Amino acid sequence: MRIAELMGEVPPAARPPALCYHRVGGQLELGVTRVAKSVFARQMTTLARAGWKTLTLDQFAERLRPGHSALRTPHSAFLLTFDDGYASLAELVYPILADVGFTATTFLITDYVGRLNTWDVRYTWHRLAHLDWDTIGRWQARGFDFASHTASHQRLTWLSDGQAAAELERSRETLRRRLGLEAARAVAYPFGARDERIERLAIAAGYDLGFGGVHGSSSRLALARIPVYLWDVGSVPFGLREDGFGRLSRTIAHAANQCAVGTSVMLSLLPAPRSLLPS
Repeated sequence: MRIAELMGEVPPAARPPALCYHRVGGQLELGVTRVAKSVFARQMTTLARAGWKTLTLDQFAERLRPGHSALRTPHSAFLLTFDDGYASLAELVYPILADVGFTATTFLITDYVGRLNTWDVRYTWHRLAHLDWDTIGRWQARGFDFASHTASHQRLTWLSDGQAAAELERSRETLRRRLGLEAARAVAYPFGARDERIERLAIAAGYDLGFGGVHGSSSRLALARIPVYLWDVGSVPFGLREDGFGRLSRTIAHAANQCAVGTSVMLSLLPAPRSLLPS
């Protein structure tokens, strides 16, 4: 049985857009995922003034239920997400969102909470710190959502069933124990890499929502997100635009995601950090 049949189809018209940022501000990097703080602040301020609203993860999930009327879904509502969970979010990003009345969902690499990003290729001069549990708890209490980006950010489609299941299960259990069941309902697949096998494993691990790359499917375990990269410097992120620029940006973002295979290859050649212990 296909995943879409297991979960029920999600009407495309009822899906609010989902944006995906990685890093905002802080030190420069050789990659494309960093967005300047001034650009991010301008984008959020512009959207707030134009009447856009951010959705909590629960509100987003509600709009995916079969039978939810697209007529009741504001076209100015979107899910704002951040991958990896860098510590700079609490310093540079969350206060901006709080000031304009926005919230966000951050997908955490749970083995690296409170640690440096030694899981990644070194795109920056110095290693980057991740949010710690105390900081995460404070922002969760203020209405910000947190969810899984797996345990150690491995490309799940390259792993065996047992390895992929362990990544999904360990991360979910850590989130459930630390932050509660609400934080254990959703996963963002590293590099947006998923297929029906991974979706089945995510369901078996207990996830209700799964986020991939630019192109999704009708399954709740294969939801699309639009990445916001360094070239997205307009006042409104391209992913929220329905014109030619928006379509072109989604095409470019999809191509950039495909290029992440190179990063996966480099990561597969790196030894695991000796200091890493499951949390």
